[in-house]
Amino acid sequence: GTLLNVSVSDHDWSDSLLLSWDEPEGGAKGYLLALSSLGSGTLLQNGSAGPNATSFWFRGLTPGTLYEIKVTATLACMDITSQTITAQTSPSAVRNLSLSSGGSSASLRAAWAHGHGRRDGYRLALWHSDSQTLVRNVSLLPSASTFLFDGLLAGSEYALKVSTLAGTSQASTSVHQWTAPSIPTQLRLSPGSSTSLVASWAGAAGAAWLHLELRNLLTQKVSTTLSARRGLTSYTFQHLHPGTQYWLGLSATAGSHTVAGPNATAWTYPLSPGNVTLSSAEEQNSLQARWSIAGGQRDFYLVTLREGEDSIPTRNISVGGDNDHVTFHGLSPGQQYSVQVVAVAGPYRASVHSTAAWTEPQAPSGVSLSSQGSPHSLLASWEEAMGEGYLLALGLAEHPVKNSSLLRGVTSFTYEGLHPGTLYTFEVSTVAGPYTSSPRCISNWTYPLPPEQLTLSNGGHSTSLQASWRAASSGSTGYTGTLWETKSQVQVRNVTVGNDWTNVTLEALVPGRQYTLEMATVAGPYRSPVRSATDWTYPLAPAGVTLTNTRRPMGLSAFWDKAAGDVDQFHLQLYSKSHAAQRNTSVGPNTHNFTFLGLSPGTQYFLKVTVLAGPYRSSSHFATEWTYPLSLANVSVQPGRKPQELHVSWVESGGGRDHLVQLSVAESLSVIRNVSVPRGVTQLDLEGLVPGSRYRVEIISQAGPHRISSQTAIGYTVPLPPRSLSASPISTAWALAVHWEAAPGHRDGYLLSVLQEGSSAAPSTLEAGKDSTNVTVSHLEPGTCYLVGIWAVAGPYRSLPENITSCTVPAAPTNLSLTNPGSSSELYTSWNKPPGRRDHYRITLYSLSTQSRIQVQTLSADALNCTWTHLEAGSKFAVQVTAVKGSLEASSINVTQWTYPLAPVNLTLGSPAASALVVSWAVMGRGAESFVVDVGAAASGAPVGHTVLGGHARSHILRSLSPGTRYSVAVRATAGPFHASTPNLTHCTRECDALLT
Repeated sequence: GTLLNVSVSDHDWSDSLLLSWDEPEGGAKGYLLALSSLGSGTLLQNGSAGPNATSFWFRGLTPGTLYEIKVTATLACMDITSQTITAQTSPSAVRNLSLSSGGSSASLRAAWAHGHGRRDGYRLALWHSDSQTLVRNVSLLPSASTFLFDGLLAGSEYALKVSTLAGTSQASTSVHQWTAPSIPTQLRLSPGSSTSLVASWAGAAGAAWLHLELRNLLTQKVSTTLSARRGLTSYTFQHLHPGTQYWLGLSATAGSHTVAGPNATAWTYPLSPGNVTLSSAEEQNSLQARWSIAGGQRDFYLVTLREGEDSIPTRNISVGGDNDHVTFHGLSPGQQYSVQVVAVAGPYRASVHSTAAWTEPQAPSGVSLSSQGSPHSLLASWEEAMGEGYLLALGLAEHPVKNSSLLRGVTSFTYEGLHPGTLYTFEVSTVAGPYTSSPRCISNWTYPLPPEQLTLSNGGHSTSLQASWRAASSGSTGYTGTLWETKSQVQVRNVTVGNDWTNVTLEALVPGRQYTLEMATVAGPYRSPVRSATDWTYPLAPAGVTLTNTRRPMGLSAFWDKAAGDVDQFHLQLYSKSHAAQRNTSVGPNTHNFTFLGLSPGTQYFLKVTVLAGPYRSSSHFATEWTYPLSLANVSVQPGRKPQELHVSWVESGGGRDHLVQLSVAESLSVIRNVSVPRGVTQLDLEGLVPGSRYRVEIISQAGPHRISSQTAIGYTVPLPPRSLSASPISTAWALAVHWEAAPGHRDGYLLSVLQEGSSAAPSTLEAGKDSTNVTVSHLEPGTCYLVGIWAVAGPYRSLPENITSCTVPAAPTNLSLTNPGSSSELYTSWNKPPGRRDHYRITLYSLSTQSRIQVQTLSADALNCTWTHLEAGSKFAVQVTAVKGSLEASSINVTQWTYPLAPVNLTLGSPAASALVVSWAVMGRGAESFVVDVGAAASGAPVGHTVLGGHARSHILRSLSPGTRYSVAVRATAGPFHASTPNLTHCTRECDALLT
């Protein structure tokens, strides 16, 4: 039939439906419309519409109800078409919607009355008004009429939208409401300054508005009111009265809700008093404190008197808030005081300190002045007195010399740098702030100074000493002294002179004797410390000094006579002009001879005898004598720096003036060279000699008229090394042939060493005669490199070495095998490890089928096998293994082997004649060494024929067969001992040729 495309809408009417349709093609004569209850089918409304109508209203319907509507169109020729659809009216919105907090700060209850008609259910959406965020989205049954929203924010406005649901339609109603505010907690009120208070609280997020009221409790008047939006947690109240108590009240508001909050009280800080002073009062030991009264309020003033530099509190006085002074009596004299004035308002205080003030001091007692034996200082001391410090004055003959100020706590003072032996007057007063007490006085003397720069000198005289000194700078009345013999402590004489004396001479003394002079300065009742000086009178020189040779090579004897006077000791000095070292010895005052032993032979010596008395000496004239010479010792003959040289050295133990070196050939006694060397030379190089020769050396020493020969020394020149050294392997044996050429000169023979490469063992050695030029080193290890060294030997000496490295021929591998593992493309090679060493193996594989070398492998020296892959099937191969050491090689024998052949493919049979079969096949790769064609009777299996063909054959004709008979044929590919066959194929020969025609 024709489609009407019926649609329905409600146009936001909950009790009406508008039906619309499309006019059918060709038009319609009219329309009938029927509305029924869905499910029961009861007809509720019907109507009709004219031929040009395309819509129709159904009114008076129940909201939220499903209906079935049928539209029937009458067409031409009494034909009709109809269409039935279902539609639902929109639901009615709820009535009397309300949202209330019920005094709760965390919940709201929604309530409503059901709208007219039907519904499927309700959906409730709760929004937070400030943030515009969806808080809850709830679906309820159609019978629900209340719902409680909990867990909400205190003091916040919410918007609720209630939607009535019916099918896909809905009707909504909205309402707004506030939750009750929460009361802020932890309200604190504290002073910020003397004119401000800082209020702070917590939990302010639960109120839309906060209201604050500040009241002056002194006047009971409201000072400030304030309203603040949500989030404020503190506020500072300015321009308040100092030192005043205030009360703060707080309340919270959200919408129509208001809740009273906590309250708090606090004081503003009081103002500090001004111009606080502390000064002397009229009475002795009294002080008065004064201050100016600041603005604002206070409860009272607390006045504290503090004593000393540590400001220790000593008195407290409370006075009214209108007072401006207070007086303290009975204070300590010479003491420092200060005052602290505190304005008190509630728990708070504002204080000011005064500057320090003093009471008048008293003079110290127990004053003393002591010199303590010092010429330049006086120690003043006194007992401690109360005050700030002390004023000191030191005077000389009623004239002030030094004034000093000291802090309290010091009870003594030392005056330095004073004049010795002088009378001084000392005064001390106590100081306390601006006050100074009357002084206490005392006098005393300084000690005199001892004589300065006191000296005692003999002036080169043997019987007198002169004393001298510098006069004392002040306070001296004279000098007194005593002369002593230092050693015996016997007093010799006393000396007293006036203060204008600075020297005195002491006569009639003993030569060479030590004396001590002690002197002191006298000034008034005091005597200075003693100064002393010591010296010796000059000693007399010894006489009759002689030096005698004792006829022993190492000794000389000295003799002398003692002179008059004292002697501490005799000092003997023996020296030689040819030696830097000298012999010094000292002997006692009663000794008159001495023997020097262990002297150098053949040396002239000089002797001087000196008398010692204190630091002074007197020396005799020189005496001289010679010692006898000795022969040279430790004569050594060593090879020189070159093979043509000898180095001769000796030790000059025998002295002498010069030496004569005589050289002769060891086998002959005739001298071939004389060389004279001066004394002091201990070595000599002899040049132009024959390398590798034996020589004899003798050295003659001379000292004055005496000559003596050393022991004879034997030495060798170093031989020259051999030349043109070579070493080559001997191929028939594991040995090396070593060759060289003899160098000029002599030698006793040759020494060779052979060291195997990489070995830590000692090298083996062998010797060769002096006329040899070659040697064969045998019993070596195959394939091993050796370091061969050779030396020419003469006596205990060797020439420089000549070295060469050479290798023996390696051993060839043995038991070589080449096996087929059953493969057509692989062969396996193995061999036994030969003795000795090698660098590597070279394995070569030859194809005997193609007469070419096809593969070469290089393997490590420890390898014993290898595998060849990708070989030609059915081919014959040969393999050879070569051991390689450097350029030397040793090869094994060749061995051969075949790879398995591949079976022929594409086997075909044909019968060209009654007695013949044609066999043809194809091969893979190169093929095989040969092909074998086997034929047998198919019925009995008995063999009929066996034909061997060449490797190039690809077909064969089997003749002399029986006509009309079925035969079984197979073709085998062979390669050496290996073969591969095709499967058997059967075929019939033709019938007799006559029958066929």
